[in-house]
Order: sequence, then C-alpha cells, then structure tokens
Amino acid sequence: MADRIPPDTELVWDSFHEVVNMTGDELRTWLLTEASGQEAFSGELPGLGLPELGEKVVALLRKRKVDLTPEDTEVMRTVTDFVTEEEENPPPDGPADHRWRRALMTVGHDPMRA
Repeated sequence: MADRIPPDTELVWDSFHEVVNMTGDELRTWLLTEASGQEAFSGELPGLGLPELGEKVVALLRKRKVDLTPEDTEVMRTVTDFVTEEEENPPPDGPADHRWRRALMTVGHDPMRA
C-alpha cells in the first residue's frame, strides 16, 4: 500500500494551488523575461539570475502530490503565506503597482487574474 499523504501536506498543497494562478510554463517564461532585463545580467553569468523561490515554484508545479518532499511543503507554505499577506495589504495602486505585481508574479501569482 502506498504511503498516505499527511493531512498538513494536503492542506498546504490545496492552498498553494489556490494562490498560484500561473502555470509552470507561464511562470518559467515570466522568470526568463524578468531575468533578461539589462540590470539582471552582470558581467559574470554563473546562472540565469532567476529568483530561487520562483524556480522552486516552477518545479513544484511539475510535481505530483505523492512526490512532495518536506522541503517542497515548506516552499509551498512560504509562497502561500507571502501571497496571502501581500493580497491582504496591497499598495494604494493595487495591481497597477508594477513592483508589487512583479513580486507576486515571481512566485506564480498574477494579481490581475480573477
């Protein structure tokens, strides 16, 4: 019999997929676009300069629930907490605030979507 998924992981999985409203491909494209900005690349290119948390979200969106690790659960919790807090305290301009929207999109949440 397969291992059961802990109830806490089930809840975090559901919450994560409620707040992350971009697909893995959309997020990956967004991260690559953001990383391609002039200020994103320095003279040294050890990597693509992508935000680590965003990369982890892309990987999570490709995983099945049964393949989650405890680290994955913590990443999902971090993303859920971040998005929830940001949505509860939006800037005066709301989604029109480009920095706020970009920060949320970096973890897979586009506040312009319903």
